Amino acid sequence: MRLDGWVPIIVFALIWEGIARIHLVPAYIFPSFSAVMSEFYHLTVSGVLIDNLASSLFRVLAGFFLGSLAGIMMGTVMGCKEIINRSFHPIFSLLYPIPTLGWAPLLMIWIGINEMLPIVLIFLCSFFPVLYNTITGIRSVDGDLIKAASTLGASDQKILSTVILPLAVPNIFTGLRLEAGMAWRVVIAAEMVAIPTGIGALLIRSESLLRVDVIIVCLMVLSVMCLAFERIFQYIEMRLTEEWR
Repeated sequence: MRLDGWVPIIVFALIWEGIARIHLVPAYIFPSFSAVMSEFYHLTVSGVLIDNLASSLFRVLAGFFLGSLAGIMMGTVMGCKEIINRSFHPIFSLLYPIPTLGWAPLLMIWIGINEMLPIVLIFLCSFFPVLYNTITGIRSVDGDLIKAASTLGASDQKILSTVILPLAVPNIFTGLRLEAGMAWRVVIAAEMVAIPTGIGALLIRSESLLRVDVIIVCLMVLSVMCLAFERIFQYIEMRLTEEWR
């Protein structure tokens, strides 16, 4: 982040600190910025924040990687093979509109309340958007480029790897960027409802104890993780497109 990007954040923190020190409301309801940072330090040093963040991060990475990989692979096949697209598109069109958390009650019955629950939910959250963005990216490739590569003797695999996928990368990474943040929202919701560890579980325990400072720390961590994931995918997309140009 550029230096001028920090100015609004610093001003916001100062205003927050000033309002809290006026004590218009009790400190346990509206803690000061310094109190929140102090709690952040305490949670980090004690290992509570790191342990819960590691649990959430593992679930997000596992579900997001598997869901995105499956979405890209299936989307590539459906984008290239019309007969497969016609076979699966009606089924996926029926399943896609279902909110991810709407699957939770059914998955609780099928797989139970365990470590797999948030991973499967994140898998579903990631799979469908990446699938459709991959299909869109492949279908948007200029047919003349494909014909030209075929005329020059390129095999189907060569055309896929050197023409179709490089041109589809922007669409694919649009889906990945959007769902990276959504994956964190899903894991937080799942942990709040059914899982005893993770940032979501820490959030819900803090609510029951009226620990607003801990809640704000968790929300800050969630915001940073969502932003970090988005920037990572922007960087990967930039490097890939530069390499393929």
